[in-house]
Amino acid sequence: MSTAAQEAAAQGALQSIPALLARNAASQGNRTAYREKEFGIWQSWTWSEVADEVEAIALGFLALGMERGDYVAIIGRNRPALYWSMVAAQSVGAIPVPLYQDSVAEEMAYVLEHCGARFAICGDQEQVDKVIEVRARVSAIEQIVYVDRRGMRKYDHSQMNWIDDVKAEGRAARQRLLPELDQRRNALTYDHTCVILYTSGTTGKPKGVVLSNRNIIEASKASSEFDRLKPTDEIVAYLPMAWVGDFIFAIGQAYWTGFCVNCPESAATMMTDLREIGPTYFFAPPRIFETMLTQVMIRMEDAGRAKKRLFDTYMAHARRVGPAILDGKPVSAADRAKYALGELLVYGPLKNTLGLSRVRVAYTAGEAIGPEIFEFYRSLGINLKQLYGQTEASVFITQQPDGEVRSDTVGVPSPGVEVRIAENGEVFYRSPGTFVEYFKNPESTASTKDSAGWVATGDAGFFEEGSGHLRIIDRAKDVGKMADGSMFAPKYVENKLKFFPNILEAVLFGNGRDRCVAFINIDLSAVGNWAERNNIGYSSYQELAGHPRVLEMIQEHVEEVNASVAQDRMLSGCQVHRFLVLHKELDADDGEMTRTRKVRRRIVEEKFADLIAALYDGQDSVYTETEVTYEDGRKGKLKATLELRDAKVFDTETAAPIAAQ
Repeated sequence: MSTAAQEAAAQGALQSIPALLARNAASQGNRTAYREKEFGIWQSWTWSEVADEVEAIALGFLALGMERGDYVAIIGRNRPALYWSMVAAQSVGAIPVPLYQDSVAEEMAYVLEHCGARFAICGDQEQVDKVIEVRARVSAIEQIVYVDRRGMRKYDHSQMNWIDDVKAEGRAARQRLLPELDQRRNALTYDHTCVILYTSGTTGKPKGVVLSNRNIIEASKASSEFDRLKPTDEIVAYLPMAWVGDFIFAIGQAYWTGFCVNCPESAATMMTDLREIGPTYFFAPPRIFETMLTQVMIRMEDAGRAKKRLFDTYMAHARRVGPAILDGKPVSAADRAKYALGELLVYGPLKNTLGLSRVRVAYTAGEAIGPEIFEFYRSLGINLKQLYGQTEASVFITQQPDGEVRSDTVGVPSPGVEVRIAENGEVFYRSPGTFVEYFKNPESTASTKDSAGWVATGDAGFFEEGSGHLRIIDRAKDVGKMADGSMFAPKYVENKLKFFPNILEAVLFGNGRDRCVAFINIDLSAVGNWAERNNIGYSSYQELAGHPRVLEMIQEHVEEVNASVAQDRMLSGCQVHRFLVLHKELDADDGEMTRTRKVRRRIVEEKFADLIAALYDGQDSVYTETEVTYEDGRKGKLKATLELRDAKVFDTETAAPIAAQ
């Protein structure tokens, strides 16, 4: 670390991520900053060592000719070297642009061309191959740097370098290049661009969200103070690096607070690595929490009768008193004693299995989580909270304060954030974290953010009287009216359906119609386990999804949800009258979901229009052919005859089933 950088940090010039790194290296240089598991062994780096690594990479980037204002694509799984490459790029005045590692070449080509990336930092051979594949269509790429050199020996290295060689060249040229690096680092201000993050493209082409140092640092500072994050906290970085949440947690908050970022060995070892680390601060989208719960339920179905009875007994008690104990509310001594015994016998071992034993603060966001799923984790004593945010807000719009956590709200405005509700119910906000602009897209910028800095979220919601908590109903464009004028809010019902471990995904239709119908995706892991226990043979997802007993099971789930929805007067019209179980999983490679696993509702509606029509026409079955994309990129046709089923719906007043029309 150079003297100039240390002096800048000492003067409090914390207006960039590199400046925060310099401060951490100076003030807590011996504290562990990063860990990575490789070949089954955890490797660690202190803040002082990270500063040296970042500086070496930055000097190497200078040697490669990286200029101020260059765009640097970062592609790969969560690895310290890729995080350091982002900070190194910032150090030389360049702008990192993380990409989703599971993007197909076509998706990658769009982002690379749109941002005009000169450099691509790739995690491994797979990502290098994708960049090489699209290079003929991408005008700006000049240099590729890779982290993992396995399989890279026979490539043309005239414009390609191993990152260790880049660091070695940087260190060798340190004396010559350090003055230039110091000048560039010290020139960084709050208004310089920190990162460009591309949206998931739910409704069209992804948009590049330009976030400044001010946006990232102010949002990280306020959110860290809100939850009293400390240098002793630990997180596991496993979510896509291109997603704003990962950038805020693994760079923004990590560098502001000085806590440790742990990178798992691979997606396959994630749960094992999570248990080994035992994070104190944990974030996961609802899909992850749903998957964890599914695995718990599968395990309990396989357990012996006595163990299952013990689990059911204590979980029933936990659901009744656990959230109150967590929030510090009055609970009788007898209930506390029974809960303590449950902690010893059930809750503690279960949290340990999930890797959540040490969690002090946990968040979920991205989309609404089913209330039953949310309450399950809180009943175990896990301080799971919801936040509401967007890429354009540097994540944080609202958060739930401790002691005010509920499944049906997303909390109060985050520190420094203003929120208002428009006459049509749409949520608007402005804050220090509000994005600068959409890259090369002034029209979208103007339509999203007004001259006063208010941003239209596209979500419909309202503030509760008394509590001041925000409730999000659904995406504003998805909220509609049934034919009788009652509200249509599909997400509300879909999340209730996804509470069942057997249901992976659900899509509700009914806007402008007299009744609602639904598509269901089964969870192959959960239903496959059930099929094995019940001696049901199957050879494919399609065969299992169409099995009569599976359809009966899903129908029971749908009708249970209908009974619950009927109790909500405002949304009772959203009960599912008819449904089908899809013959394939909705897939990002087929364009049906985004890379962050959000359903592209309009595309699904268009692609499966024949199935929707059949549900409304009253048909008992329908034949369909669907184009699918295989793992190697080839296209194919999936043919199936699907059974369409009626489901019981319930009267709002009496809760009694309504006779089929």
